[in-house]
Amino acid sequence: MTIHHDDANVAELLAPLESAEPAVMQRLHDRLAAAAAEQHTLDIAYRTVDSPIGKLLLAATERGMVRVAFEVEDHDAVLQLLAEKLSPRILFSASRLDTAARELDEYFAGTRHQFDLPLDFSLSRGFRLSVLEHLPQIAYGHTESYAQVALAAGSPRAVRAVGTACATNPLPVIVPCHRVVKSDGSFGNYLGGTEAKRALLALEAA
Repeated sequence: MTIHHDDANVAELLAPLESAEPAVMQRLHDRLAAAAAEQHTLDIAYRTVDSPIGKLLLAATERGMVRVAFEVEDHDAVLQLLAEKLSPRILFSASRLDTAARELDEYFAGTRHQFDLPLDFSLSRGFRLSVLEHLPQIAYGHTESYAQVALAAGSPRAVRAVGTACATNPLPVIVPCHRVVKSDGSFGNYLGGTEAKRALLALEAA
């Protein structure tokens, strides 16, 4: 298509605006997120962070961290599920999750051995919740068997249920289900994949 002289002038005038658009849109988005938080119309804030085990989705409610998801889970699908189970009022807000992102960076750098983040266990109930509440008590660099966790959670025979609780842990890494292994020391299944679990245990053993 041929650009006439007048059209060229318009294009020239719009060029600076087009080049600034991402920054402008980011500022507008940040203002929207801040306003939503102030008016209590933002129920779930989310962002993504890069890590040695892949890109992680972080999501939090006003109560605390509610979800950490691996790439293999499909972040869009995870957000959709959060909208269905908790609230459709979800918005990208990096600043709301700055502390979580920083603590994860420190963990992967080997300088943080436990997280100091408030947690929202709205996605877990019953025995699964009992298991998740026990997991942070497994010390950094240590592991427990599924049987040991079942005993600690109050149901010694519920070994398989412990496996299910770990497999459906909504807050992996922060709630360290990677520290639960089989009685023979083998890894067992892990939501982020065996290599991710191997990497986390190797990090803590270093």
